Amino acid sequence: MSNSRLEEIHRIRLDKLAKLRDRGIDPYPPKSSFSLISIAAVRDAQGKTLAVAGRIWRWREHGNVIFADLRDSSGQIQLLFQKRNLEKNFDLLKLFDVGDFLAVQGEVIKTSAGEITVDVAKFELLSKSLRPLPDDWHGLKNVEERYRKRYLDLLLNPDTRHRFNVRTVVFKETRHYLDKLGFKEVETPVFHPLYGGANARPFTTHMQALDTDFYLRIAFELYLKRLVAGGYDKVYEIGRDFRNEGIDHSHNPEFTMIEWYEAYADYHRVMDVTEGLFKHLAAKIFDKTQIQVGDKTVEIGHAWPRIAMSDLLAQKLDLDVEKLDAQALTEFCRTHKLELVWGETKGQLIFEIFDKLISKDLIEPTWVIDYPADVSPLSKPHRTKSGWTERFEGYIGGREICDGWSELTDPQVQRQRFEIDTKIARKDKSEAQQVDEDFLEAMEYGMPPMGGIGIGMDRLVMFFTNTWSLKEVILFPTLRPENK
Repeated sequence: MSNSRLEEIHRIRLDKLAKLRDRGIDPYPPKSSFSLISIAAVRDAQGKTLAVAGRIWRWREHGNVIFADLRDSSGQIQLLFQKRNLEKNFDLLKLFDVGDFLAVQGEVIKTSAGEITVDVAKFELLSKSLRPLPDDWHGLKNVEERYRKRYLDLLLNPDTRHRFNVRTVVFKETRHYLDKLGFKEVETPVFHPLYGGANARPFTTHMQALDTDFYLRIAFELYLKRLVAGGYDKVYEIGRDFRNEGIDHSHNPEFTMIEWYEAYADYHRVMDVTEGLFKHLAAKIFDKTQIQVGDKTVEIGHAWPRIAMSDLLAQKLDLDVEKLDAQALTEFCRTHKLELVWGETKGQLIFEIFDKLISKDLIEPTWVIDYPADVSPLSKPHRTKSGWTERFEGYIGGREICDGWSELTDPQVQRQRFEIDTKIARKDKSEAQQVDEDFLEAMEYGMPPMGGIGIGMDRLVMFFTNTWSLKEVILFPTLRPENK
């Protein structure tokens, strides 16, 4: 619709608004005077006189009779306005438009065409719409406009509403599942004096009250582990993280994470709990454990195999990484045209080869376990394999869905890892872990053995809706501001 046409419609609706006020009608009352029930409930109440409210969706005038469609969050119903029933109030209807919010009271009938309808005896305007809704047949075709005007996207696209309904179930049932296992939900600070718990570039801000620079958190990990040291044996947090990095189909600068930590547990226990969570969510959302991932149907109800990264490299690429040094692995990467920043350690090269050449082919649910220490600064050293850690990632449909490990609890080793991480070559040094003295002090008071995991809740919703664009599962994704 052209801007001139939109401006004309806006002007006409403003004129209707003024006429309503001239007639002593409040176009934005605080509530309806009727006792309202949902449209879904009204549809099952033929013969009764009831009241409903919602948004006018269609409007069809036929002389002394007007038909309209009314929608609320539970459904849609037809309205019938007859001049002989409404007398002098019938002429008010010419001041109403598609998009207005309306409350009506009347008998629920079935028309000769078989349509459940409210034969309106009384009505009242609840909110006057000043802009026309996009045509629900053509909808919003511009993808970025759908993200900027999510409220219209939700109104016009049932698939969008379904995705966010699933998101609600994912959050609710994740909490329910962990709560039943005895975990306690907590909140930790968003402002961190040091950033840590992940390798990512932070956002910085200045707090005027303390005249101090802070970082928006990139992870909850170091604070949740402090709570385990303080006596919380099972703890989790669901909240926002912020990473000052790229924006694409799988990354947004602010996103929702869950992390949980369990005392006296190792990475095998964490995998057990996580696998149970995925099966629980599948049962709640789909009432089955078959999941559609891309164009593949994947069964997640069985026990997921656990395979060491070094074994996968040997099986898939005939690569014995235990025997090869960094130079040989670098040459392998060059031969297979893998992008490097040069200066990578042996562990980084091992992970790069796995990530680029193997991970995408892990279709069936798979736990990849035992990661190089160089890429796992917070993981406990492997109990039997030098140079490796007790870390895992879960893969389904060729996509990494979660990341966890047996947590490092030795403060001296943790200090060494922090210091090494700040020196490892990276595209951006600001991604490295910081040496967090306060966290190290908490470790020195003693931390029990523990396992932990972090899962992107947005990516979890992507997984359970088979929607592989992060912006489709975040209500208001980060966008460049429009030039006005």
